[in-house]
This record gives sequence, C-alpha cells and structure tokens, in this order.
Amino acid sequence: MLHSYIPVRLKTKLALAITILVFLVVSVLSWLYIGQLLQQHIERSYNSTDILTHQLLFTTRQALEINLPKQTIDVNDPASVHAAVANSLRNDPALRAFTNSVINYVPTVFDLAIVDRDGRALVTAPNAALEDTILPKRPDYSTLRGHSLIDTLKIVFGPPRVYNVALELDRNNQPFLNIQIGIRTTFLENALRPWLIEAISYASLAILLSLIAAAFVANLALAPIAQISARLDALQAAADASGPSIEPASDPPALPSGDTVVQVSHKIERLGRRMKNVEEVFSALKENLDQILSNLQDGMMLFTRDARAVLVSRSVERFLSVDRDQILGASVHDIFDRKTLLGRTVRQAFAAGISIVQEELTTETGRRVEISLDFIHDDHSADQSHSLGALLTLHDFESVREIENELELSRRMAAIGRLTQGVGHEVKNPINAIVVHLELLRSKMNSNSGAERHLEVIQSEIQRLDRVVQTLVDFSRPVELRLQDEDLRDIVSSVLMLASAEMETRKITVRSSVPDHPINVRIDADLIKQALLNIVINGAQAMSNGGELSVRLTDDPRTAILKVEDHGEGIPSEIRDRIFDLYFTTKREGSGIGLAMTYRILQLHHGNLDVESKLGKGSTFTLRIPAIPPSDPGLRGPAVEANTELKGITE
Repeated sequence: MLHSYIPVRLKTKLALAITILVFLVVSVLSWLYIGQLLQQHIERSYNSTDILTHQLLFTTRQALEINLPKQTIDVNDPASVHAAVANSLRNDPALRAFTNSVINYVPTVFDLAIVDRDGRALVTAPNAALEDTILPKRPDYSTLRGHSLIDTLKIVFGPPRVYNVALELDRNNQPFLNIQIGIRTTFLENALRPWLIEAISYASLAILLSLIAAAFVANLALAPIAQISARLDALQAAADASGPSIEPASDPPALPSGDTVVQVSHKIERLGRRMKNVEEVFSALKENLDQILSNLQDGMMLFTRDARAVLVSRSVERFLSVDRDQILGASVHDIFDRKTLLGRTVRQAFAAGISIVQEELTTETGRRVEISLDFIHDDHSADQSHSLGALLTLHDFESVREIENELELSRRMAAIGRLTQGVGHEVKNPINAIVVHLELLRSKMNSNSGAERHLEVIQSEIQRLDRVVQTLVDFSRPVELRLQDEDLRDIVSSVLMLASAEMETRKITVRSSVPDHPINVRIDADLIKQALLNIVINGAQAMSNGGELSVRLTDDPRTAILKVEDHGEGIPSEIRDRIFDLYFTTKREGSGIGLAMTYRILQLHHGNLDVESKLGKGSTFTLRIPAIPPSDPGLRGPAVEANTELKGITE
C-alpha cells in the first residue's frame, strides 16, 4: 500500500505549537479553577453544617437544663439516667422544632442524631424508629476537605455515602452526649452539580475561545514573514548591484522550499555569512589604515556630520597632548580648547563651516603648525550646504626639520663611513711598512747614540696613529646584529650595575624608574648595553661636582622610550647639532666616537636618539626603540644574525 507524504509547513507547525501551548495553559488554569471552586463549596457546606451542629448542641443543653430538674432521677442507676435524658430531649418542643426545620430546609442534611457515650440513639430525625438503637459509625465530613479534585469528584459523584459532622457534650469533664448531623453525598452531588456544570461550561468555552484566539494571533504574528522575505530579497539584490559578492565559493545556495519560514531562514543565514565576510574585510582594512596612519608624521582627524572624530592618527597625540583613545568619538568642542590658538581656529572654522587651506600657526609653546580643514560634500546631492563630514590635517614644521636633520646626519655618517673605510685601507699599509723599517733602523743604530730616544717617540706616535686608524676601520665596518627578544628593564638594570662603581666615585645618585610590566624589544643586547652605557657615562661626566642622574623607562603600544637626564652644565645650542659627529668632542680626554657609535646603534635597531638641553640645568637624552606588541607573538622568534662585528668605544 502506497502512502503519499505531504510535508507540513514550518509556519503551520509554529501555529499549531502555539495553539497547543495555549490550550495546555488554559486547560491547566481551568482545572485549577474548578478544583478551587469545589473545595470552596465543600468548605462552605462543612462550615454551615458545623454551625447547625453547634446550634443543635446549644438546643440540647437548654432542653436538659429545663426538663431534667422536673424529673426524679436515680443518679446511680444508668438506665434511669438514660430514660430521663431521652424523655427530656424527645418531649422538648424547641428541640423537636429545630430538628424538623434542619431536616426540611437544609438540602445537604440526610439525618441528625443525639447519642449517648455508648453510641445508643436518644433522638433521631427524620427516622424516629432508630431511637434506642446503636447507630453505625460514619466517616467524619472533614476528611473531604483535603482530597484532590479527582478524589473529591469520585467521592461526591460515586456510590452514596453519609459523612457526619459531630460535637461532644461533656458533663463533669467526661463525654456525656454526642451530637451528629449526617451529610449524604447524593444530596451534596445535587447541590454541587448545577454550579459544576456551569463552571465546566465556562472553562470549555474559555478553552475554545483561547484556541481560536491563539490560532488567529499565531497566523497574524507569522504573517509579516512574507514581507520580511521580500525585504531580504531587496537587500540581497541591492548588495549584488552595489558590487561583486564577497561570499565564499563554498557558500551553498538557498534550498528550494515552498515554506516561507524556511526561505527566510536560508536568506538570513546567507546574509549573516555575507555580513561576517564584510566585517572581516572591514577589520582588515581598518587595521591596515591604522597602521598607515600610525606611520604618518602629520596628524589626521576625520569627523562625521555632527563633528565627532571617527578616525584619528597616532601622531595627533603630539599636537594635542591627549591620548588617541580619548579623542575617538569625542566632539570638536571636547577635543579642542578655546583657550589655545589652535583650538579657537578649528572651533571657529567648524562653527562657520569654512574650510582652512594650509594656514600656519605658532602655538603657545612656540611650535609652528600648519592646519588644513576640508569639508566633505556629496557631489550627487542638490543641497551642498550640509557636509557629510570633515578632514583635519595638522602638519608639524618641527617634525619636518627633525627628519631633515636626521637625514642630513645619516648622510654625513654614511659619508664619514665611506671616507674612513678608504682612509683606513690606504693608511694601514704605509703604517705597517714604517713600523717594519723603524725596527730595521733600530737594529742598525748604535745603542749609545742619542737617536734612540727619538726612535721611541716615533714608534709611540705610530702606534697611536695605528689605534686611530683601527678605530676608523671598526666604525665603518658592517655590524653583526644578534637580535633576540629581551626585556628592556633587564638591560637598564644591567647597565646601571656596570656603571655603579663610577657613579659612586663621582658622588652621583642614580634614580631609576621602570614600569611593572615587561617591555619586550627585539635587539642585540650587547650593542644596546654599549649605547646606553655611553649615555649614562656621558651624563655622569657632565656633573663634575656630583648630583642626580635620572633614568626613566616608559612605553606606548609601539615604542619603548628610555630617558637619561643629568643636571650638568648643559650643551650650548650652537654645538648641539654636532654632538653625534664622529670625532667631535668638547672633553679633553674624549675621543668623539662614543655618541656617534650610540647614534649608529640606535639606527641599526630602527630607533632614534634625541637630545634636549638647557645651559646650567642639564641635558636629557631620549632613546626610542620599536617595541614588540603584547598581542603579536609572531614577532617573537629565534635570534637573527648578520655577518659582521662592531667594536665600540665609550667616550
């Protein structure tokens, strides 16, 4: 037998699931509601019957108090007492009237009885024939109060049973009589059936209405899925029309299906993958752009329509002395201070919407800055009064001058290297020949002649000339770099320990400051130690009367910065640009090679060396070395070796 399978739409499944869920919730709530109503009726019936039992007890007590004194009773004879009590109760008109009214007007009461402590009936209603008989024991009506809904329904609508509501009448603190009112489940069923049928009808109607409402709301809620699908198709078409797709080649096409929900699911998944790819491309472009901007000397800031910075180059920090992360997202009025000339100029230009074309300013610190502000407009828009954003460029003439000086110094160092290499080669051989012939001349001359002393002077000067030539050869020789990852804090500690003896001799106190976190750099440790030792020793020699030498190590995400500050006499401005020249020195014992060697070592490590000095206050040498970013483990690796050797001389 063949069976045809018709797939159920996901939309239909969702609507059916919502409907079933609402049905279950309403059914459970209706069940709990009916159970609570049934318990309330049981409790109400019990309370009303309990009140009747107390009233019967009160009427019985009054009948005994009125009728017993009128009779002669032998208290030692139980039969006489029983007969007197029974006669008093049966012949009391008030008690008889009360029992008849209860039997006739309370629909749930089946019978009532007054029995002695042995269970023998004294008064019964409506069946008086049961008087003077032992009545059977019945369950207490209070047991119905704790049952569940199902158990209560089984008892009430099950086989007929009678439950008693009973009270004790004591005499001399001893049980004397027992008042009982019987409740028959058949009568209770007749009393409960009308409202129970009504409650079940209302619950059924509520369930039916909730099912209809749930089905309607589910279909109404899922109706916009078709509109969402059409909107997704429009977005996909717009994305395809805007440019080539960047989706991966392995991206599977959407599965054909007549179910709108399934189609929407596939379209959202496809757009999600496309957005993820766009985000990856955007992140890569942003990272490349940040890397390009970080290498720019000029400061660049891109602002949105509402004058908030969304793109900031790292060099802007030098112009504004504010961290780049604090600038991103801030408005023009928060970034630029109106108290400064630069801040006022930029704020006024933004307020007026006027571009600035290469306007040169001199800041309060004496720095010459050239600013350009260009507002960006949409060429295809008819309204050119509103801009899409603005681009601010800050050009530092001082940085340009520093770069030019560094290039000039590098050219001079290269020229000196070529010159010394040639001079060393040309002078070394004649010096060797002179030394050989000087020894031959010494062996042929008489030792008693006065020329021996002159020969020794000649030999000493030739040796000194040979050391100078060897120094030239070593300085111009290509350097062998053994690069490896080092913590710059260890290098600083090692150099300060090496220089501690000389510092103590010169009565100089060294104050060092290093951060708590590692500052990792890729360097040749020996060369950096030599360069730093040159700077430290120069600082110590500059303080002839002792003093304090400060060594501070800091870093930013890309650069390790080491500052050595002395409090010596300072460097005159007219010779400050020459201190890194080979053989230039102002010291009597100096060779003029130490600072030149230090400058070259920093260049070999792609760093730089700056100096700031004030006469009478001291000098500050700043060494900058590229740092290894903490999140870039790929930069860490084995040592890298070149193929030459450097012999440095500490000035």
